[in-house]
Amino acid sequence: MEISMTFGNAAALFGAMFVLATIPGPSVFTVVARTIASGFSHGLTTVLGIVVGDLIFIILAVLGLWSFSEMMSGLFVLIKYCGSAYLIWLGIELWRSKSQSVKIHKVAESSWLSNFLCGLLITLGDPKAILFYLSFLPAFLDLSSVSILDTGIIMVIAAIAVGGAKLGYAYMSDKSRLLLTSPRTKKGMNVTAGSVMIGTGVFLVTKT
Repeated sequence: MEISMTFGNAAALFGAMFVLATIPGPSVFTVVARTIASGFSHGLTTVLGIVVGDLIFIILAVLGLWSFSEMMSGLFVLIKYCGSAYLIWLGIELWRSKSQSVKIHKVAESSWLSNFLCGLLITLGDPKAILFYLSFLPAFLDLSSVSILDTGIIMVIAAIAVGGAKLGYAYMSDKSRLLLTSPRTKKGMNVTAGSVMIGTGVFLVTKT
C-alpha cells in the first residue's frame, strides 16, 4: 500500500493543525470551563469529544463526502442548536451550584459522558469545518490519491495536534484551580466557568 504523504508534509500538517488548535475559540473556552468546574479528567473527556468530531469531518473530507454532508445539513443544524442549548444549560447549572468547602479533587459537577458529548457537539455543530478540511488538506497532499494508510496518518496527526493543544489548556486550567480552594473562590470560578459556557452556547447558536 503506497503512502502519498511525505515526512515533510506530515510535519507541516502537524504544525499547522497544532497552531490552529491553540487559537482561542468555542472549543478552547469549553475545555477551560469544564476543567475549572470539574477537574482535569473532565477537561480531558471534553477534548476527546472535540477530537472525535474533528476525525469525523476529516474522514468526510478525505472520502469526498461533501455531498453527503450537504444532505445531512439539517441534522448538523439540529446538532448545532442542541449543543448550544446543552452548553447554556450546563452554564446555568454552574451558576446555581452551591460552593462547599471540599477537596478540589472530589469536585465533579458533571459526568464524563456529559463532557464528551459537550466536546463532540461543539465540533459537529459547525458543519463548515468540513469545508475547512476540504480546502486545507489539499495543501499537503492530493486527496484524489489518498490511501487508507494516508488517511490513518492524517487522523493520528490530527488527534495528536488538536488533542495536544486542547490538553495544554486543560492542564493550565487545572493547575490554576488547584490554587483556589475556598468556597467563595470556588463560587466565583463556577460563575466564571458558567458564563463562559453560556457565552459559547450563545455564540454557536448565533454563528452563521
